[in-house]
Amino acid sequence: MQLIDTHSHLYAEEFDEDRLQALARARDAGIVRLLLPAIDSESHERMLSLASDAPDMCRVMMGLHPTSVNDNPRWREELALVEQYLQSPPKGVRFCAVGEIGLDFYWSEDFKAEQREAFVAQCRMATRLGLPVAIHTRSAWADMCEVLEQESVAARERGEELRGVLHAFGEDIEVYNRLRQCGDFLFGIGGVVTFKNSKLAATVAEMALEHIIVETDCPYLTPVPHRGKRNESAYVKYVCEKIAEVKGLSVEEVACRTTANAMRMFLPDEMI
Repeated sequence: MQLIDTHSHLYAEEFDEDRLQALARARDAGIVRLLLPAIDSESHERMLSLASDAPDMCRVMMGLHPTSVNDNPRWREELALVEQYLQSPPKGVRFCAVGEIGLDFYWSEDFKAEQREAFVAQCRMATRLGLPVAIHTRSAWADMCEVLEQESVAARERGEELRGVLHAFGEDIEVYNRLRQCGDFLFGIGGVVTFKNSKLAATVAEMALEHIIVETDCPYLTPVPHRGKRNESAYVKYVCEKIAEVKGLSVEEVACRTTANAMRMFLPDEMI
C-alpha cells in the first residue's frame, strides 16, 4: 500500500528532536511522498533543507500563508520573494505547487483586503506557470468560494487554468459541489474526518473518491487514535482507513486512488 501525505510540515520545529525518525516511520507506514507547503521566509530554509535531505520522498511548494500577511508590514516583499523563487528556483529544486496560500479570518478580520490581494496574486502566478495551488481556508469559506469562482473564470479567459487542492476541507456537501464548479480541484481530507463528533465523515461519504486526497497537516490536526498528541506523516494511514470505512471500500483501493489523484495533480511526471 502506497500513500502520499499531501500536506506535511515535517520541517517544523516540533520535529527538531526526531525528524529523521518521523521520516522513517512515514516510510514504514507506506508513505512514498511528502508534499511540503511553504509558510513564509522564516521557514524556507528549513523546508528546502528537509527536501534536500530526503530527495526521494519530499517535494516542495512555494507560497505565502494568509496569516503571514495580516500585520506583517513586509508582506508585499514576501510576496515578491515567492514570485522570485517560482520564476528562478534554487538549483535542484522543482516546486510542485504554489502553496500554501488562501484566506484565514479566524484570528482577525482586519486584513481581509490584504489577504485577498496576496491570494489572488499567487493564484495568478500559479496559472501563468501552469502550477496547481494548495489553498488554506479558515473561517472564510464564503469569501473563498467567491474568489475562486471569479478567478477560475478570469483564468479561462486568459487561456489558463486555475486548479489544485482545497487543503483541510471540512465543509458540507453544498460547499463541495459549489467548489467543484470552479474547475479541477481536489479536496484534502485530514485527521478531522476521524473525530467522533465531526460532520466531515458524512460529507466524505457523498464525495467522489476521484476528488479526494489524504493529508496530515502535521504537526496539527492529529487523527484518532493519537488525537491530543503531535501529528506526523505516518498517521495519514488513519485518514485513509476512515475514508475507506465511511465509503464502504477497501483501504487498499482508497490508498491506490487517492495516491493516483495526488500524482496526477502535483507530480504528473513522476513514477512511484
